[in-house]
Amino acid sequence: MSECCAAEARNCQERILLWIVLLLNAVMFVVEFAAGWLARSSGLMADSLDMLADVLVYSVSLYAVGKALAQKAKAALLNGSLQMLLGIGVFLHIGWRIGEGSTPQTDIMGWIAALALVVNTACFALLYRYRSGDVNMRASWLCSRNDMLANVGVLVAAWLVEACSSAWPDYVIAALIAGVVVHSSSGILIQAKKSLKEGTEMKADGCCDVK
Repeated sequence: MSECCAAEARNCQERILLWIVLLLNAVMFVVEFAAGWLARSSGLMADSLDMLADVLVYSVSLYAVGKALAQKAKAALLNGSLQMLLGIGVFLHIGWRIGEGSTPQTDIMGWIAALALVVNTACFALLYRYRSGDVNMRASWLCSRNDMLANVGVLVAAWLVEACSSAWPDYVIAALIAGVVVHSSSGILIQAKKSLKEGTEMKADGCCDVK
């Protein structure tokens, strides 16, 4: 009985935490997307889509809290697939920006990237204790870690665009962010498939999943 209550309390804490980071990332997605469009910055647009990917990750993780291993693995499969699609979408956007040939506004890039870094650092700190948790909570922590690196990259790109009077640093950081998203999604998919296989083997051995 006490173990059941402890598990339920832990699940409740995870849900509250995930809702907090989900809302923070949802707000920053809107802010970064609008700023990226106004500033004509592929880096900010890529970072905003990375934020959207995080919102999807946290949504799937919320669904998975307290669920059986197989259900968690299926949720992670959906999570990884959505991230993969978003990463590919960023690469397509970069190609469009290169064809357009516009130079981003570095002041907007810098300020918004700095704001995003503050938000993602807060999310990283909140999720740090779950870095070795189940596949979905670990995915949530990895998202915050990757986002912090992306924010720093956009800040550096803004400085380089200003210093070189060229949009290419913006394209490069956008491509790097997209590459990180694709790489992370591949890792999530591999781990989810492994967890799904383990869950299937457990059921075959006669162990029942908890509904």
